[in-house]
Amino acid sequence: MVLLQRNLTLSSEFIILGFGDLAELQIFFFGLFLIMHLVTLAGHMTIVLITLFDSCLQTPMYFFLRNLSTIEICYILVIVPNMLANILSGSQRMPFLGCALQMHLFISLGGAECFLLAVMAYDRFVAICKPLHYTFIVTRTVCVQMLALACISGFALSLTLTTLIFLLPFCQSHKINHFFCDIPAVLFLACSDTQANEIAVFLVCLLILLIPFLLILLSYGFIIAAILRIHSAEGRSKAFSTCTGHLLVSLLHYGCAIFIYIRPRSCYTPEQDKIVSLIYTNVTPMLYPMIYSLRNKEVKGALKRLLERHDWTRWWSHARERGMGVHVQEPIWSSHCTPCSSVPHPEGCSEVLQVPGPYRALSCGQRWNKP
Repeated sequence: MVLLQRNLTLSSEFIILGFGDLAELQIFFFGLFLIMHLVTLAGHMTIVLITLFDSCLQTPMYFFLRNLSTIEICYILVIVPNMLANILSGSQRMPFLGCALQMHLFISLGGAECFLLAVMAYDRFVAICKPLHYTFIVTRTVCVQMLALACISGFALSLTLTTLIFLLPFCQSHKINHFFCDIPAVLFLACSDTQANEIAVFLVCLLILLIPFLLILLSYGFIIAAILRIHSAEGRSKAFSTCTGHLLVSLLHYGCAIFIYIRPRSCYTPEQDKIVSLIYTNVTPMLYPMIYSLRNKEVKGALKRLLERHDWTRWWSHARERGMGVHVQEPIWSSHCTPCSSVPHPEGCSEVLQVPGPYRALSCGQRWNKP
């Protein structure tokens, strides 16, 4: 606590240098990143809306995808608006506590996303490797519990990590050579021996990054083995198509994060870190909706139905009811599924979900209801 008070006294604010050395290109970069930011928000908002309101996408896989996009929206809003303001101003002053809050939110949301990606890999593992037990294992309650655990774990580990970093004394330069309060950039400014803190940071990063990533790789090892046992080439192709999007997003997310955070302080290179950080805070979030939609017939079909819908007033009224907390019937995931052959397809749906496991036994819009 004494060190924290000393920090508040000696460095009441940080100076975010951002891209001050590229002042002649600031208008170009501002326009470029603003467009990317708007495209990213539009893409993730579209994923959230269509997985929330389209009856064909009321399954656990899309429940997790919707929440992943929600976390991604919050994640980029913590970083990108300040980055855009920094580009226009050349440098930006940020209060000590404001910098700590930004780091805490950034790590919390990033950690929750890491854990949620691992949960999604587990969902794919159960759906493909244990299809007959899927509806008994992945219930609505279990999905909500796993989502809550991912968010709480990210918040708790972020609070620990942020506290460890901001208890260090920053009594020399207060200029952060980055476009936001990232861990290596802030840690680089500490003027005391940071070896113990670096070890603690490394251990927390192991929990957030390496362990979930190894679990994802293990899950996909079993998934690939199960898919290769499918005799039909078409069946293997459909099974792979449900996993490739998630696997590609996981590799992009964990690849950049592991490169930045799991390494010693002596390897810190500001310019290189800024480039990699630009990729995982601006480029990869923009690619995620494209990756999930381009290889997913159900998402593309839902988007097409949404664009072709004529009764926009009714749709907007339905959306407002959900937003204001008015009760709207939700699907209840249970072990009781209605085979698609015994029920007519709902309006706007014309095909069976082309995914492995229990999804295949449902018509594309059939809700999982209690009998």
